[in-house]
Amino acid sequence: MKQILKLMACAALGAAGCAEQPAAPEAFGRALTPAEIEAGILTPEVMWKMTRAGSSSLSPDGSALLYAATNYDTEADRGITQLFVEELESRTVRTLTGTESNSSSPRWSADGATVYFLSDRSGSQQLWSMDTLGGNLRQLTRFDRDVEGFGISPRGDKMWYVQTVPVAARRSADIYPDMARSKARIYDDLMVRHWDYWDEGSYRHLFVTDFDGEEVQPGVDIVGAEAAYDVPMAPYFDMDEIAWNNAGTMIAYTCKPMTGTEYALSTDSDIFVYSLESGTTQNICKPRNFGLEGAPVIDSVAMPGYDKYPVWSPDDTKIAFRSMAKPMYEADRQRLFLYDCATGGLQELTSGFDHSAMNVRWNGSGWLWFIAPIEGTHQLCRVPAAGGSVEVITSGDHDIVAFSMGGERIVAELNTISQATEFYEVNPADGTLTLISKINKPIYDQIRMGEVRKRWIETTDGKQMLTWVVLPPDFDPAKKYPVLLYCQGGPQNVVSNGWSYRWNYQLMAAQGYVVVAPNRRGVPSFGQEWLEQISGDYSGQNIRDYLSAIDAVAEEPWADETRMGCVGASYGGYSVYYLAGHHEGRFKAFIAHCGIFDFDSMYGETEELFFIDHEYGGSYWDAENETAQRSYANSPHRFVAAWDTPILIITGEKDYRIPYTQSLEAFTAARAQGIPARLVEFENEAHQVLRPQNSLVWNREFFGWLDKYVKGGR
Repeated sequence: MKQILKLMACAALGAAGCAEQPAAPEAFGRALTPAEIEAGILTPEVMWKMTRAGSSSLSPDGSALLYAATNYDTEADRGITQLFVEELESRTVRTLTGTESNSSSPRWSADGATVYFLSDRSGSQQLWSMDTLGGNLRQLTRFDRDVEGFGISPRGDKMWYVQTVPVAARRSADIYPDMARSKARIYDDLMVRHWDYWDEGSYRHLFVTDFDGEEVQPGVDIVGAEAAYDVPMAPYFDMDEIAWNNAGTMIAYTCKPMTGTEYALSTDSDIFVYSLESGTTQNICKPRNFGLEGAPVIDSVAMPGYDKYPVWSPDDTKIAFRSMAKPMYEADRQRLFLYDCATGGLQELTSGFDHSAMNVRWNGSGWLWFIAPIEGTHQLCRVPAAGGSVEVITSGDHDIVAFSMGGERIVAELNTISQATEFYEVNPADGTLTLISKINKPIYDQIRMGEVRKRWIETTDGKQMLTWVVLPPDFDPAKKYPVLLYCQGGPQNVVSNGWSYRWNYQLMAAQGYVVVAPNRRGVPSFGQEWLEQISGDYSGQNIRDYLSAIDAVAEEPWADETRMGCVGASYGGYSVYYLAGHHEGRFKAFIAHCGIFDFDSMYGETEELFFIDHEYGGSYWDAENETAQRSYANSPHRFVAAWDTPILIITGEKDYRIPYTQSLEAFTAARAQGIPARLVEFENEAHQVLRPQNSLVWNREFFGWLDKYVKGGR
């Protein structure tokens, strides 16, 4: 069994090379129960025993890999994140932190002798340090608020950090001090809430302070104490949006310095550079407003979309960053730009490349390395900083989700539909991948995965669509299997050959279902034309793509076309609602998680209006806007009279992107017509279900519904 699993992992990686894995620390590979071993398949309970790896980085000399990994205790309903170091020559893994507290965001010192990290062991999240053996543990900050991110300068004498800062009075008790028991929030403008939190007047700000490896004193807020916006940007607060230059004299960061309705309607973020010496800040994306003397004039509307993730060149003469050309379009192609610090000139390096550049890194030989989504996978690429063609370095059916560089080495975080994230060394010459970790091998050794088939299906307009078809373990082509159509969210998210702890194709297949996951119109990795087609056409070609995929698989002799279900979340939930009124009897059951049901009410309930205005084409009151009016006319709620199929509806009370009221409307419409329906509402979840016990309940409801109406629906 072990050798078979190893061969399956190698096959899934195409040309990738596989190496024997080293022994793992005791924190990994928690034992399965005898019943779980006997069943030998992936279940929700088994999945929550898996160790989740991430936040990795190579040491400066490339000899060791530092990373974080999280294990969950479902009984306690919590996770613990620990830090580990793997010595790459010996393949030995060393545990740096224990399970008494959470440790995260590990970073090497410039000389590789010290590890800096965040920990809540003092009662709040503060900065700590230790040596690479886990000794000499020291608390470096004792601030009155959590440290949410940090970066030590390459010279080791300065530090940036991020904290939440109270800026504006939003709560009634703050506005009216004599009304201390009042619980109102008061607003004069948008956005009143974002993703999963209400705006109560506090924002993440970027601070700079001196650093000598001893206790750190509070620093200077370089955003401005009155700034009512975030650095890094909401709602993800990604610390990779902030970068030291190599001399340790400047900080580049991403910001969208807007407030109110302007903020809600715009994606116009920019890259700002702060000079420690002068205390001044420059916007490098709009130099006509802030530019250097002698810099070329660039129209301030020439960079109207997201500009994010600055990365300094090794000699600090240039800054690479990712830029979207279209305003109000959050899923536009991420172009790789280069800013010349001396002239202010801007140059796109990926103009002939029809995919996005992500996770950009410089190496010391004049190349920029990055990850790109390509045909339902994510691959490692590179481009010369001096200009030239993009080279795709890796190949195979996998997702490279992150990578780091050190010395002459590259290590990637990689997963597939059949394998959670593990670490692979990348040969920069030919892209060969060598497995260097064994984080979840003890679990893989005891369960069977289903076969993943890669199919190209013809669409109604004569194009080819990549569709992943995942078969149940121990698949027998002589039998008939129930089939699930998976509808992707986003809508512009790749349906990739990657692992998910929320919508896991192997988990569905293990319960006896054939899973059909099409890369329908609107997903990245198939070129810009394929990506952009969906905007303003939610009810059009991508819906036909879904039906092309399920109809093609339904023709297989092992697919039971009388037992088919349709499931999806977010935009995928919208797809479920829409198909419920247009499926012409194909499906026996539907499951919609946090889906858009009523376009009219969604416009007033959501937060980032730029998304709705771009994707729908405009507002519902814009009567002269043909695209918008077509979108609203095809809202799923207008077709509920045609609903005739049992539907499970799941939502999170703290979801402010697609508020739970959308799900309530759909549930009411189903039950008012006598259609079997069930509503599962999580009071402490948002757009995704993340807590262990909530996830287990989610899965029990999910598979219980499918087993009742699809498996039993002959």
